[in-house]
Amino acid sequence: MNIGIYGGTFNPIHYGHLRTAVEVAEKLSLEKIIFIPAGRPPFEKHGLAGAGHRYNMVRAAIAGNEHFEISRIEIGTRGKSYSVDTVARLRNRYRKSSLFFILGIDAFLDLPGWKDPERLVSLTNMVIISRPGYAFADLSASPFLKGVRKRTLLDLDRGKTDGFSFDISEERKGYLSRVTGLNISASHIRNLIAAGRNIKYLLPDSVKSYIISNKLYTENHKTGKERFL
Repeated sequence: MNIGIYGGTFNPIHYGHLRTAVEVAEKLSLEKIIFIPAGRPPFEKHGLAGAGHRYNMVRAAIAGNEHFEISRIEIGTRGKSYSVDTVARLRNRYRKSSLFFILGIDAFLDLPGWKDPERLVSLTNMVIISRPGYAFADLSASPFLKGVRKRTLLDLDRGKTDGFSFDISEERKGYLSRVTGLNISASHIRNLIAAGRNIKYLLPDSVKSYIISNKLYTENHKTGKERFL
């Protein structure tokens, strides 16, 4: 089975995340995508809703899609969450499956600063997706794209090609993939909420209802322990 691993804070999850998951699954013939809300990210983030809230929002957003699942693998871990540790655990759990770790150009550019990046790319295939404000050509300086020509990256940016695969390590493949550029950001959604503005059509109604019901991302919201619904 081909399984996509889609991690992030999902603070909150929105249509940009969901559309990306659908397109990556279709392009790479993934039978399942597992959404993994981060527990405690290595770098503290301002305005991060509690793990329970973010888990509940993702679960609400993917309800009804038989190819989407959600995991508590990071939320249930004490201490900070590191992708290499998460993927290693999933590698043991899905021994007979091929894993595809999904991340944006911006995150991939930061990969050298992550914990054990060389080990991470030896454990899973990597899917690097387009992101508004970033270009595939920016990846030319990445140590993990040796052998990928600058012209190939430029062709992706210009829309001449839709995807490209390469050997990212001795054991795994890397995939560069263009996805629909929905210029939606979680930070913008949070700012709209804080300003009392409408967020309809930026995320599923079920997530919007959850945010309103729990008064998330407002001055009245207090981060604490939230129960899983």
